[in-house]
Amino acid sequence: MTLEELRKRLSDVDRKLVELIAARQRIVADIGAHKIEHAVPTRDYEREKEVLKAARARAEELGIDADLAEQVMRLLIRASLEQQEQTRVAAVTNGAGKRVLVIGGAGKMGAWFAQFLASQGYAIEIADPSPSELPFPRIDDWRKSDLTHDVILVATPIKVAAEVLGELADRRPKGLVLDIGSLKTPLRDALAKLVAAGCRVTSIHPMFGPDTRLLSGRHVIFVDLGVPEATAEARGMFSATMAELIEMSLEDHDRLIAFVLGLSHALNIVFFTALANSGELVPRLKQLSSTTFDAQLKVAALVARDNPHLYFDIQTLNEYGLTALDALKNAAETIRGLVERRDEAGFVALMEAGRRYLEDR
Repeated sequence: MTLEELRKRLSDVDRKLVELIAARQRIVADIGAHKIEHAVPTRDYEREKEVLKAARARAEELGIDADLAEQVMRLLIRASLEQQEQTRVAAVTNGAGKRVLVIGGAGKMGAWFAQFLASQGYAIEIADPSPSELPFPRIDDWRKSDLTHDVILVATPIKVAAEVLGELADRRPKGLVLDIGSLKTPLRDALAKLVAAGCRVTSIHPMFGPDTRLLSGRHVIFVDLGVPEATAEARGMFSATMAELIEMSLEDHDRLIAFVLGLSHALNIVFFTALANSGELVPRLKQLSSTTFDAQLKVAALVARDNPHLYFDIQTLNEYGLTALDALKNAAETIRGLVERRDEAGFVALMEAGRRYLEDR
């Protein structure tokens, strides 16, 4: 056969593959509807293991790479879960007849929440001076609103959020008030002011980015400010999802976030800054890169492309931020000392201690 004939056969197979995926997703939709009707959880880990095991076994029978078959099935399972979760969220209709004002709704996370709540039946209004591509009514300034909404969600940058929350306390809206800030200590006074004003207020932190489609395995942190009914209402917004919902105090949140976000961000900034200052070009380094280097470079590139102002706020506004940076500095100095002294025993002990720590994950 000619090359063109072979390519045509390949294109026919590709077309059939896409058709089979479409057929699979239609079955997934029926399964999702059945689970909702019979109150069956969306995710079944045992079933997933069976599907992956069967895919690997069949691949081996056909003489193809079992890892490839598993990777394909994992993608299909993830697509199935996304579809089922979105269907379940839409079916709950928690927001039917309720109105939400998203202050900062033209931003990435504000837009994510606007769409997420709209899928539950909430009527969305955006307050943001920047234009939005979302199909929701928008006002330039939230202060012009009568604030009669059932939910007021503050999705502005951290510094602005403190001002907005403080002004909301003066207006005393009757609806649920919540922020989605990455830090809570900078908002402490404004949140306390809302509580003192008798507002139904709580604070949440979605531990995922605006590109997230599947909440399974993702975490949403809830900071109860002493108004448990407000926290319960906010938790209800995620009741149909597979997200892991965690409650903690405001102080614990920022102390832990100093390591989860502050340390991980700083580590990647240090990595790409050291590379940039080395004078070596990335393409040249990639010619002889390792698996570890490639993985670290991928994460560092994502950090470098993100919002530098947000990253600056996360580093500087957290009262516990320097603790994590000091830990990073001390660790780097310890490693440098071991290398400088050629202390192999100490270096090995350091790595073994790290392995034991990480085994407890």
